[in-house]
Amino acid sequence: MHRLTGLDAAFLYLETPKTPMNVASVSIYDPATPTGQLDFLTFRNHVAARIHLVRTYRERLAMVPLNLDAPSWVEDPDFDLDLHLHHTALPKPGGWAEVRDLMARFVSRPLDRSRPLWEMTFVEGLDTIPGVPPGSVAILGKAHHAAIDGMSGADMLSALLDPTPEPRPVPAAPPWRPESTPGDLEMLTRTYFELLRQPFKALDIIPGAIRTALQLPAVPQVLGAETPPLPFTAPRTRLNRPVSARRTWDGILIPLPRIKAVKDLAPGTTVNDVILTICAGALRRYLQETGDLPKKPLIAMAPISTREMSARGTMGNQVSAMLIDLATDEADPLRRFAHIHAGATQSKAYQKAVDARSLTNAPDFVPFGLANLASRLYTGMEVAGQHAPVYNCVITNVPGPQQPLYMSGARLLANLGAGPIYDGLGLIITIFSYAGTVAISATSDHEIMPNIDAFMRHIEDSLAELETALRAKPAGAGPAPAPST
Repeated sequence: MHRLTGLDAAFLYLETPKTPMNVASVSIYDPATPTGQLDFLTFRNHVAARIHLVRTYRERLAMVPLNLDAPSWVEDPDFDLDLHLHHTALPKPGGWAEVRDLMARFVSRPLDRSRPLWEMTFVEGLDTIPGVPPGSVAILGKAHHAAIDGMSGADMLSALLDPTPEPRPVPAAPPWRPESTPGDLEMLTRTYFELLRQPFKALDIIPGAIRTALQLPAVPQVLGAETPPLPFTAPRTRLNRPVSARRTWDGILIPLPRIKAVKDLAPGTTVNDVILTICAGALRRYLQETGDLPKKPLIAMAPISTREMSARGTMGNQVSAMLIDLATDEADPLRRFAHIHAGATQSKAYQKAVDARSLTNAPDFVPFGLANLASRLYTGMEVAGQHAPVYNCVITNVPGPQQPLYMSGARLLANLGAGPIYDGLGLIITIFSYAGTVAISATSDHEIMPNIDAFMRHIEDSLAELETALRAKPAGAGPAPAPST
């Protein structure tokens, strides 16, 4: 048994029936394998043979009575794999629109907290998607954000996949002998001793917090850079109002060499700069089209993994964040590109100046019951529409493997992500790179982005606009390099 960190628990008290905190993906496979076709039974047996490789798959929440403290993860004595695996087929014609609608419904549904917080759906009948072999299959997977972040989610996926069509040897699962589930008295006793340790935990992170407070004012002088955006300085937009229970989702695949070619046309920039600029251009176009483009630039939050190599394979959330000015008030794509490149560099420098461990551990000192109640009041009173947004959207970029991966011999063709939204944050853009392709997908609310497919078309439009502008500029010109860190 192990207690959730404050950051992990935060995703529990942010959750309401209309704001499920799901991290999800849709993985598309060519079902052809060296021995036949990938079908549901083969998939089910494959998962059963590897489920012991990831602790989270068989752990559920144990709540503290009266919500006096954060819950703990405990082994589920009643774990039943078949309650977490589902099987369906797309309606005809089995195209991308059907995948998109199925995924939107999938991420709209909360997970059952009485069981381990994940599930997968095996989907047949992908028959008319351009570039995808007819008869391909998809696997929709989701897990609660309290259990995983982007990097640990990728680790969960990698446990099920292999680098060759021939499955790698996997140690046999030991007999499943779950620990006894703690009762209310034991949970309360653990809470009592946890509260006694809190002052000593505070002493552990206070030095980092003080060091950060002393360092931050000097960063602009040292770097010769402007201060990155601050929370609650983002403009109000249609993206930042209370959300409904119905999600919209869509995605697009872009060849990685195409994005790298754009980067190479502007020396000193990065692939991430290009992706941020593409997303910014799409947001500008979309909000112009709906008549909602604010005069001030949109501010995006970009999660940054603080997970060290020694922590790879562990679950939970180990992230910090930086805020980035998306320059959506700038019509010229090259000026927007230069602004985002400089701003991203500055924000990274500030993020490095912050003691990330202190930020990650700070939520541990917020009483779980109080935070849970505050979240309910915030949602019930629709406070999100009454104040300036903390930021306008989230753009999260998770690098994936560049070699092909396989499940029971079936090749993974593409993997697209989805993330949670909640009151005041109606859009999350997820980026996942895999085998020479960059998948950009967006999750929003049906009231906020009912035509999310139009936004995805603007992603392509924004990329084409940036390519054209860079090719038309004088040779060697490009975004001015940001101050060196």
